Amino acid sequence: MQKNYFKIFSIVLAILFLILLTGNFGLNYWLKNNLPNYIKNNSDYLISYKEMDVHLGTGNITATGISINNKNSQNDKILGLQGTVDSLDISKLGMYDVLFNKKFSTSRLILKNPKLHIVLPKPLADKKGKKKHNLEMDRLKIDGGSISIFTHAKRKFFSVEELNIDLENIQIAEESSDSKLPLVFERHQINGKNFFYRPDNVYAFTAKYITTKEGLMNLRDFQMVPLLSYQNFRKFFPKKRNLFDVKSAEMEFQDFEFKGEQITLTKVRLESPVLKIYTTSVSPSKKEKSFTYDVNLEDVIANNARVEILKPNGNQLFGANNISMSINKLVMNEETAKGNIPFQYTNFGIKGKDIRYSTETQNINVALLNMDPKSADFQNISIKPTAIFANKSSLDLTAKHIALKINEWKFVNNKLSLNIQNVLLDVLKGKISTAKNQQKKQPAFEGINFPLKIRNVQVKNSDLTFDSKNQPLIFTGFNATIQNIEMNAQTVKSEIPFKSGDYTLTTKNFLYKTRFYNLSSSFVKLNKNTIQLSNFALKPNVSRAQYIGMIPTEKDLYDITVRQITANGNWDLVSKSKFLTASSVVLNDMDANIFRSKIPADDLTKKPMYSELLRSIKFPLFIQDLMIKNSLLVYEEDTKKSDGPGKLVFEDFNLNAKNINSGKTSGKPTKIPITIKCKMMGSSPMNVNWTIDTASRNDSFTIAGNVGPLAASNINAFTEPYLKIRATGIISDLIFNFKGNKTGLNGSLNMKHQNLKVSILKETGEKSGLLSAIANMVVKTNSGKYPESVPVENVERDATKSFFNLLWKGIEQGLKKTLIGANAPKTEQSIRNTVGATKSALEENKKDLQETKKEVQEKAQETKEKVKEKGLFKNLFKKKSEN
Repeated sequence: MQKNYFKIFSIVLAILFLILLTGNFGLNYWLKNNLPNYIKNNSDYLISYKEMDVHLGTGNITATGISINNKNSQNDKILGLQGTVDSLDISKLGMYDVLFNKKFSTSRLILKNPKLHIVLPKPLADKKGKKKHNLEMDRLKIDGGSISIFTHAKRKFFSVEELNIDLENIQIAEESSDSKLPLVFERHQINGKNFFYRPDNVYAFTAKYITTKEGLMNLRDFQMVPLLSYQNFRKFFPKKRNLFDVKSAEMEFQDFEFKGEQITLTKVRLESPVLKIYTTSVSPSKKEKSFTYDVNLEDVIANNARVEILKPNGNQLFGANNISMSINKLVMNEETAKGNIPFQYTNFGIKGKDIRYSTETQNINVALLNMDPKSADFQNISIKPTAIFANKSSLDLTAKHIALKINEWKFVNNKLSLNIQNVLLDVLKGKISTAKNQQKKQPAFEGINFPLKIRNVQVKNSDLTFDSKNQPLIFTGFNATIQNIEMNAQTVKSEIPFKSGDYTLTTKNFLYKTRFYNLSSSFVKLNKNTIQLSNFALKPNVSRAQYIGMIPTEKDLYDITVRQITANGNWDLVSKSKFLTASSVVLNDMDANIFRSKIPADDLTKKPMYSELLRSIKFPLFIQDLMIKNSLLVYEEDTKKSDGPGKLVFEDFNLNAKNINSGKTSGKPTKIPITIKCKMMGSSPMNVNWTIDTASRNDSFTIAGNVGPLAASNINAFTEPYLKIRATGIISDLIFNFKGNKTGLNGSLNMKHQNLKVSILKETGEKSGLLSAIANMVVKTNSGKYPESVPVENVERDATKSFFNLLWKGIEQGLKKTLIGANAPKTEQSIRNTVGATKSALEENKKDLQETKKEVQEKAQETKEKVKEKGLFKNLFKKKSEN
């Protein structure tokens, strides 16, 4: 029974095979004789061929001598075909879809010597409204083809000549999209010339020759050409940021892949490429794409490249020549196109010459460049201003060498993330100028991803000038090392937007020019714990006469030199949390001259006491010991009537002040004891003990001292030109002891003197005998062996004068009481009255003498005239007698 079933099944199968075979031969016979007419009557194409072979079961078709044309060239719903093909080989053609659904689907299409003009059909919409193409293909092979492909809108999409191509795993975009590649594939073999590809309305890709060998594709004279001028790009694409123009004499890559919106190339090599980027000032909309495709270049090597980035106004933003670079995993897409650098990368190496970068105010040039993610080396750098702007700072600098060692350098969300191990600036020269009218704005630092760190900065062999308001600060032979610089969200709120660790600054010559002074030093060393200055000088750059004419009110003029200044401690004067703590500050071998002219108007502004001045310092300051050693202090003062300035000289001047403070350091003493030892007028020992207290809100103080022995003649250098008084005699000892505050002082004064006499001088410098006699009548010539101290009481301070004016007023009251007596004010007034009366009498006598002189002159004239008359008559009588 089973044998009968098997026999019946075999017979049926054989009959079916025979029917299929007969049908295939019959179909082939029918197609050979009737297919052209059938296609003509039932399709949109006019096709002719010499021979054709069709296999019904497999869907395979072969044909030769083919020509094809559309019946209706205006029908954009079907694939437009026009041209000839020497031979055609189709595998697994979907016959039913071709005949009844007008859809072309095949696993393989082989064309030999096709000369085709192809117009892609307008995408069809399915039931959901999505637009689809009606073309499916797995593999395409073309030998010796010349093909042009156009979109349904007759826009040229693709063309190539002498094309030999073998594409596998082809995927044709199911849905229409301006952002998706309509044709993508995996494996390929392509050779051709005059290649053209236009994916959108912005760019076209061209190459003169394309060759493929062992998976390596080579393009000669490759270009990515913008289809619009920059003006039209901005007009028609106002929300796109960058327009690219790329050219390369040769481009080579391996294993390229097209998928959807993504283009991936590996082992890319470009010879003599030229990259030009036109930038705009717009910020792209999140909905508007600035770059159509995601381009991934796994490994890129460019030799002898040229790069140019243009600003919106057409001027160059960045330029570089002779660039050789290698970049790993370069990505260009919508997000990267929004950034300052329109691409991302994993690793890179760049060498180049003639690098140029321009901002609105600066032109930056680098002769040689060598960079990778871990280092950057710049040779012969120049930074020059484009112009002088009244409200903007400028740099005018050159540098022989700048080198960076980098721990991390990348962009995160278009923000610079930077962590640098070392920065070297060698032979940096030039000027940094701050604008006169520059508005102080807190920089936003929006382009930085915090924290930004630099572990170590070195500046070597540099000459720098910092110019602010025409007051240059000049460093010659400048060297610096700064460690652990950090910029973060907190530091950028400060005037100095970063903090630092240890630092050392040295300079061979330092000069700071101000309106009235040149401040200089032959050597400066500064670090976190030490300050050292050699041959420091504060010199006027105007004469005394010029200075007097330039100041509206009286003000001291200083002329100071110090052989050496040293300070030890720790301080931070640049961050928001400023402080200064020093164990010692020493000024050694100082020569200070202080000149004040009373010719300008009085300065009537309120003068704070020294304790108040220290309190006004806004940050914690504490100096344990301030010392001035082996110094010379000269004070000079003149008036309108003085014959040259009066002079006070303090030689061998030594000062020690302890606990100088601003009253803002918790736990530190606020009282400041000051001791002074010197020789007044070069011969008389002088000792002063002075104490102030920054915690005292009424600025209380004590000051005591003594001078002597002092020859009175030694102070004539001050009293003669200034007070018109000459003194002789000896002041054996002058002792004062005062207490006071900002309103005045009280205390005592004791002076021991011998043979003290004064001479009042005339304006001509000669002694006035009468006034000198009157003055010496009331002055105590000798104090006695043990003179008593005299009280100094209720000396009021003039708030418009300095502390030393108050001290002098206290000493002056004590001297008057010592020399004139307890009724010094009355006696002084009596002297003034006597002197006044004497002056009045002298003026009257002078007037009488002038009148008498006038009368005598008149009498003499009369007599002279009479004598002349007598002489005339005498001569007349003499002549008559002779006759």
